[in-house]
Amino acid sequence: MSEQGWHGFLAADGVDDWVVLHGGATAVFRVGSLAEAARVAEAIAKAPGIAGAGVLLTLADTRVTVRLSRDIWNLEPRHLQLARAVSAVARKHGAVPDRAAVQEVQVAIAAKRDAIDVGFWRAVLGYSAMADDNAVDPLGHGSTVWVQELDEAKPLRHAMHIDVSVAREHVKARLEAAIAAGGRIVDESHAPSHWTLADRAGNRVCICAWPDGATHRPQGRDGPV
Repeated sequence: MSEQGWHGFLAADGVDDWVVLHGGATAVFRVGSLAEAARVAEAIAKAPGIAGAGVLLTLADTRVTVRLSRDIWNLEPRHLQLARAVSAVARKHGAVPDRAAVQEVQVAIAAKRDAIDVGFWRAVLGYSAMADDNAVDPLGHGSTVWVQELDEAKPLRHAMHIDVSVAREHVKARLEAAIAAGGRIVDESHAPSHWTLADRAGNRVCICAWPDGATHRPQGRDGPV
């Protein structure tokens, strides 16, 4: 798939409720109770074009989360109509969009070409393939695992890290919260695409405004390198 789909989504009108994450377009709608969340989800499930579209709906006590796809590269022009339809249904039922609550956590496992072993991770986690280099929870509960191929000349310092993809206007608040909690920025050379932070033990995590705030694709298929 090309980048045309997700770039087109970011540039489109009428999709302000939606954040483009590593897995694609996602929206969170606030509601008053789990029973209300179930009613809103049922209405969304009946929206035009939803049936058979691969949409993932998850419910909590006070929110309904809607994912239009499980991989950013699967975003297509038809998803614009789906997003607008979902937003219209949610608003009709009194659900309030909350971009600050939208996020995706991805586990990135770095490996040189001859050591890439995505099949192992699919097997051990009971995950499915969404793309050649990743594994996704078929229930939609767990984090996506992405195998990041490293250039042969690049040293392997951290074999595994976490990517946190958030809305572009909320990345600053997430960074400030992480630093206030004792984290430190170890690499900001890729900002404003993403920042790499570490905890006191040196474990790393990338907070990403990409792809939601991207004007270009950074090095690597699906996010930070």
